[in-house]
Amino acid sequence: VQLQASGGGLVQAGGSLSLSCHAAGINFRLYSMAWYHQAPGKERELVASIDSDSRTNYADSVSGRFTISRDNIRRTVRLQMTALNPEDAGVYYCQTNARGRDFWGRGTLVTVSS
Repeated sequence: VQLQASGGGLVQAGGSLSLSCHAAGINFRLYSMAWYHQAPGKERELVASIDSDSRTNYADSVSGRFTISRDNIRRTVRLQMTALNPEDAGVYYCQTNARGRDFWGRGTLVTVSS
């Protein structure tokens, strides 16, 4: 299983950014996917998840600002982030649980300037 995340970068506070994660090695449409955020010096935390029926779940801190979606044809999960603030900065990882274990992408860095 390989998860390749992209889309990170530098954005001003209040701005928007979109992350993508392409999955290979699994029957993508059958699996839940998730995005996690790790701020500097902090633990990795769940930001948003989407199951195989496209039902979504969000952390309270991003609810209403972030949108997770999936494209089963392109085997991609996206995280649309709006109204970004400095607390949203850090590394974002896509994740899935398959074959009895967690798989993680390498992560993509989001920097928010105030």
